[in-house]
Amino acid sequence: MLVLGIETSCDETGIAIYDSGRGLLAETLYSQVELHAEYGGVVPELASRDHIRKTLPLIEQVLAEAGCGRGDLDAVAYTAGPGLIGALMVGAMIGRSLAYALGIPAIGVHHMEGHLLAPMLEENPPVFPFIALLVSGGHTQLIRVEGVGQYRLLGESLDDAAGEAFDKAAKMLGMSYPGGPLIAALAEQGERGRFVFPRPMTNRPGLDFSFSGLKTFTLNTCSEHRDAQGLIAEQTRADIACAFEEAVVDTLVIKCRRALKQESLQRLVIAGGVSANKRLREKLPEALAKQRAQVFYARPAFCTDNGAMIAYAGCQRLVAGQGDGLGVTARPRWPMEQLPAV
Repeated sequence: MLVLGIETSCDETGIAIYDSGRGLLAETLYSQVELHAEYGGVVPELASRDHIRKTLPLIEQVLAEAGCGRGDLDAVAYTAGPGLIGALMVGAMIGRSLAYALGIPAIGVHHMEGHLLAPMLEENPPVFPFIALLVSGGHTQLIRVEGVGQYRLLGESLDDAAGEAFDKAAKMLGMSYPGGPLIAALAEQGERGRFVFPRPMTNRPGLDFSFSGLKTFTLNTCSEHRDAQGLIAEQTRADIACAFEEAVVDTLVIKCRRALKQESLQRLVIAGGVSANKRLREKLPEALAKQRAQVFYARPAFCTDNGAMIAYAGCQRLVAGQGDGLGVTARPRWPMEQLPAV
């Protein structure tokens, strides 16, 4: 089955062609980061308009790269949620309309299920069951995964997601949007141990997260080290970035180990934009080795939003006989537990 995947949930337009027999044939991604950077975050109306401009040309580009035409497609998968409602509607309407014109099925894909299944596109994919850590700008969740569509939420952030905390900490340090990669780059120049930030909610049982207190601690630390002109010395900025990153990474690692032990599992999948963090990828395998557990990632390009994960996730459901009717439903909020099993 040849599936076109369309991802337009936020500020990136991702298009891909996935074949159930041959794997990923082509994919491309257009990022709106420069468009939104001057505003310090994503402007929903601008994001929607840019998706309108980019989606169809990118579909034609990917079809050409895959060596096929529209008539060769067997189905269309598009992100139906969660995400920005306007951005979601662009991909959903284009995907549903294209499928209707071609007389082929279409299916709306859960954005976070796409992230969760992205490591399946790698040469050494994980085997069910496993624990998944979904960690991005909008989500921080630990999920037990028995199979496609068989998900049980174990813990989640009670306030800010980890990626959102990175962005806010970056803003405190005078950096632009998106802040996660900038914090990570600055942290490499920092001195570990000069500042010690709290590891929130690790001293109590459970698998929930909270990063609001860490954000406040970072703000207070920045305020204490500003000079008369309101500036922070460059080395101090790097040391604060380092301490913040270590706190977030340690918190995620502690909770992952706890989840694996609680569920008696040996495999961990980590997905979402923050899963590309270099320090997290260094510390997780070391920590999990103590309990003989394995960790699986998607390649860095597939950690952030992309069309390949949507094409793959959609293909799994389409092959199983699932699909949507002619109506289009975009869901800005959509619990994964509501998804049917495959």
